Amino acid sequence: MKNRLLLYTFLALGLGNSSCEKFLTNDSPSGITDAQWWKTETDAMNALGTVYVGTPGGSRGRNIMYYSGLSDEAVHRGDWKGEYDSFTRGLASSRWGISNMVWEDDYIAIRRANRFLENVDKAFFDAALKERMKLEARALRAYYHMEMLMLFGDIPLLTKSLTPNENQAKRTPKAEVYKFVVDELKACAEELPSSYVDRDRFRITSGVCWALISRLALYEKDYDLVVTASKKIIDSKVYRLWTSKTNKAESFNELFSYVGQLNNERIFTKQSGCSNTWTSFAPFGVGGETYLSPTNTVVDNFETKQGKTIQELGQDSLKIYQKNPNHNNNRDPRMTASVFIPNEIFPGNYKLDPFNNPSDKIGETKSTATGFWIKKYVDARDRQAKNGSLDFMIIRYAEILLNFAEAKIELNQFNDPEVIQFINQIRDRASMPALNTAIYNSQAKMREFVRRERQAELALEGGRFFDLRRWGIAAEKMNGMVYGATNPQTGELVQVQARTYRENRELLWPIPEREMIANPNMVQNPNY
Repeated sequence: MKNRLLLYTFLALGLGNSSCEKFLTNDSPSGITDAQWWKTETDAMNALGTVYVGTPGGSRGRNIMYYSGLSDEAVHRGDWKGEYDSFTRGLASSRWGISNMVWEDDYIAIRRANRFLENVDKAFFDAALKERMKLEARALRAYYHMEMLMLFGDIPLLTKSLTPNENQAKRTPKAEVYKFVVDELKACAEELPSSYVDRDRFRITSGVCWALISRLALYEKDYDLVVTASKKIIDSKVYRLWTSKTNKAESFNELFSYVGQLNNERIFTKQSGCSNTWTSFAPFGVGGETYLSPTNTVVDNFETKQGKTIQELGQDSLKIYQKNPNHNNNRDPRMTASVFIPNEIFPGNYKLDPFNNPSDKIGETKSTATGFWIKKYVDARDRQAKNGSLDFMIIRYAEILLNFAEAKIELNQFNDPEVIQFINQIRDRASMPALNTAIYNSQAKMREFVRRERQAELALEGGRFFDLRRWGIAAEKMNGMVYGATNPQTGELVQVQARTYRENRELLWPIPEREMIANPNMVQNPNY
């Protein structure tokens, strides 16, 4: 019994070595055979728990919010959190730590899912629960393949567990992996429940499956499927945009705090996935640590409260808003809910001043690199402990509404009433004016609008890395100098970093060197 409990602990923690690694690769770790392991519902539930371990968090685990630092939204500093910065400078190789981590983590999770599906029938417990758990494992296996496909392109498609000696799988064509993922998620969506009680809020539902299809199909420009999958979620009436119970104006801000944590906007969630935002994003001057800093690009994207871009206002007004982003408190409220700006008063009456306060000085260790800080998921209640339990929303309902709208626009159905309706629902929650259809009255103008709205709504949540690639504008946005806030002494934007992006290289991540050495059938991505 002691050995079994110890093994449960290793599995729950998701460790990649010791007894957990033996469980993944051998039939008899520490004398425990499959016949001894797969006995009860508890055994099966613990094994399924190890499959869930691989789902990414925002600032914890696989750090999906850090993908913002691989886009034009943010700059990353602090290699001990991962070498994100080397990728943006065109220096990533097959030894790049981030691609190595994701490749290893996803294939460990895929193997765990396969092992679960191959062995769970040996355990004796409720048949209906067992079938539901199988669907969860299948959907998670599809998700991990999906994540790999979006980062690496062609990847080995694995539907059975392999021993180390069998590690000679070739890369499966992307189209075949895409079909597998979509087919699996569709099949699981038809049978999985639409919701669970809060203690199981992290589990895969039918809505999660359709949401994953919506996201992947959008990336692959399969717009009809995006519309179908998104409508399945919308029409289910299970999800809705979170609105504050006490103050509508605070709705968007509360969504990323403890006040709004248990909400019906979340679709796919990582429990405690933003538990360490205080030591990832918070200002150093209030006891935090900052390793990911927003750029002026994400700040300048937010409209005024009248629905105008600051670029539309002319050069004089642009300079004013770049010097003081919230001039006259006249910006989209999502800006101040997403980003801390210079001279903002942090809870507790602390003034954030990256140009004059040594504790917050730009470029210093653990301080902002740009003069801005991420606000999403930074809750002052975590200040004393420097740790917390905030969940991370991997996918939330607002993204699905935007996916639907974008797909309809790309299908040249931009004047569909539901497109306007769903966009306006998002803007109304943020206390922003409705879409002006007299101005945004063509496919090109609506495409411009929905892309801006997508960045305003989903800023710094990690998705823009993929948006730039599927829109074909990564080379435009990811080459050249990155800028931060305006220095009040010089009136000039702070120069942060010169970046390099080559479409024929950085579009995909490198296959890890270890995989290239271990697998004679593996082929490297171009120009690595």
